[in-house]
Amino acid sequence: MNKFTITFYPDNKKVEVTEETTVLAAAISAGVYINSTCGGDGVCGRCKVIIRKGAVTTQPTGRLTIEERKKGMYLACLTVVHSDAEIEILPESRLDFEHLSEHDSALRLKGLFAPAEDVEIEASDRVSSIFSFIPVTLKFYLELSAPTLEDSVSDLDRLYREIRKVKKETMSLETSLSNIRKLGELLRLAEWKVTVTLFRKGGITEIVLIEPGDTSCKNYGLAFDVGTTTISGRLVNLQNKHVIGTKAVYNKQATFGSDVISRIVYAQQEDGLEKMHHAVIDSMNEIIRDLTSEHAVDLNDVTCVACSGNTTMLHLLLRIDPTYIRREPYIPTVNSFPAMRALESGIKINPRGVLVCVPGVASYVGGDVTAGVLSSGLYREEALSVLIDIGTNGEVVVGNKEFMISSAASAGPAFEGSGVASGMRASRGAIQRVEISSEWEVRYETIGAGRPRGICGSGYIDTISQLLTRGIIDRSGKIIDRDHRRIRVGEMGREFIVAFKEESETGNDIIITEADIENLKRAKAAIYSSVHILLKHLNFDFSDVHKFFIAGGFGTYLDIDHAVTIGLLPDMDKSKFVFLGNSSLAGTCLVLLSREALVKSDEIAGKITYFELSVDSNYMDEYMSALFFPHTDLSRFPNVKYAV
Repeated sequence: MNKFTITFYPDNKKVEVTEETTVLAAAISAGVYINSTCGGDGVCGRCKVIIRKGAVTTQPTGRLTIEERKKGMYLACLTVVHSDAEIEILPESRLDFEHLSEHDSALRLKGLFAPAEDVEIEASDRVSSIFSFIPVTLKFYLELSAPTLEDSVSDLDRLYREIRKVKKETMSLETSLSNIRKLGELLRLAEWKVTVTLFRKGGITEIVLIEPGDTSCKNYGLAFDVGTTTISGRLVNLQNKHVIGTKAVYNKQATFGSDVISRIVYAQQEDGLEKMHHAVIDSMNEIIRDLTSEHAVDLNDVTCVACSGNTTMLHLLLRIDPTYIRREPYIPTVNSFPAMRALESGIKINPRGVLVCVPGVASYVGGDVTAGVLSSGLYREEALSVLIDIGTNGEVVVGNKEFMISSAASAGPAFEGSGVASGMRASRGAIQRVEISSEWEVRYETIGAGRPRGICGSGYIDTISQLLTRGIIDRSGKIIDRDHRRIRVGEMGREFIVAFKEESETGNDIIITEADIENLKRAKAAIYSSVHILLKHLNFDFSDVHKFFIAGGFGTYLDIDHAVTIGLLPDMDKSKFVFLGNSSLAGTCLVLLSREALVKSDEIAGKITYFELSVDSNYMDEYMSALFFPHTDLSRFPNVKYAV
């Protein structure tokens, strides 16, 4: 089979591929990441490239305008190379996987009322007030007595004896053969002064490491939230609970699809699972390398990693086949993951370091939700509470200390900026706040305060709310036919121009179309109706809810009034809404710092009952009723004012 050399610009990266390779596949092989939220199905139309030189064939698509075709644009996923080629990746088609800026990281790691530093302090406070400070791995300095004819126990028994003496408890101890092989010489060279790293699993305490001298002050751990869109990592000193640093990067798996279903499908392709695994591991190792380098921490002193994420993300992280998550009856390979060597997963810390994963509940309610319940304290609440993570899956937990029930709404990735014409993630240049005057003039605020590149989730909520209250759209989401410079007819129906091309960084109009509004309407309907059905299933109503926790970085710039206006959130007392920030990362930090929290996470996951919405005969009726702004039943939203 013929082989060709493909050069990608502006990266100037080259890769050799075989004939019949798509441009998208070639880019992935070259380490050039192109926006392809549909996973290469030719549906999203985001992977636009220009073929500078070379022979290609492509499939017809309605995702390119006539003007774009005239400029030589192609969709990378539908275009096959037949010769050496030079290909330009357009700015709007690129996925930037460098570390997020400090500002963007803050957006992902905190909430409107929960700054990142407060979340860190809260984690430490909870370890002190609720859980004992007993990190996943513990280091102890020991001074053993040298053997004599009178005290002739073996080296290993001598070590065990001293550990039990220092710990003041009888415990079952074990260690690896590799540690035993080095033990005799190590003890004598160290003059019987050593530091041991301990890890307790079940009723057994394992000696993970044995080091000469006193290294007990050098013990570090990492907490990770492996999100579908973003991976966040936090380096923690396990001797004093101090948070040393936090970083966030975009999940490189996004090039294979924006949602978990797309990624599960891709994982079934040849080498698909391996590629997905390396995409997430490479991102995590980048965070580890940067955090340890910036803070002068030796990788050998990092002894454990704790991870949370949705069920699919953790399967891909551990290279476990996720196929059956999406096949009825939707059963994952594993919900509760055994502790293991971090090296087994490819995470680069101390070779004998430990990896623990927060347990999940079901195929679509994973360890990130368990960690969120743990950090929110919902499991300790006396009164009825709701936790909701507004994202692709829209996970919901309803309950208190007596019971918890969960579900996942198939909201889709619209609020993550996918499947909408000018959508983008919450990063530099994203419109995050919108106000529309009575004269239809638009004022907006972008992340980073620069020129707009697109609209993120909170910006879309503001936009739809303002369009509704100004009478620019009706309650079904249709744009009113009026003669105005901001309204035009496009290929997908009427469009409203939020920012004109002269204002934008991309040189294109930033718009919201009727098709976009329909996608966002379906997403908000799925989330609202899932909460309503869970409450109804338990014979409760929104009026019975004491606290309404909102999890995830999405809540950073979420305007409650606007979210209620479009019917995403219920019309209730605003004081009941509590922003948690990245509750998954906060909960994972608790697990890292306290074995009691790790045990509690198992209890929480075991206590949560998963409710499959599709089996409830009322769910579809409720969902259809929510396909209006704010809802078909306006009595549920008495405080919402909208244009007639």
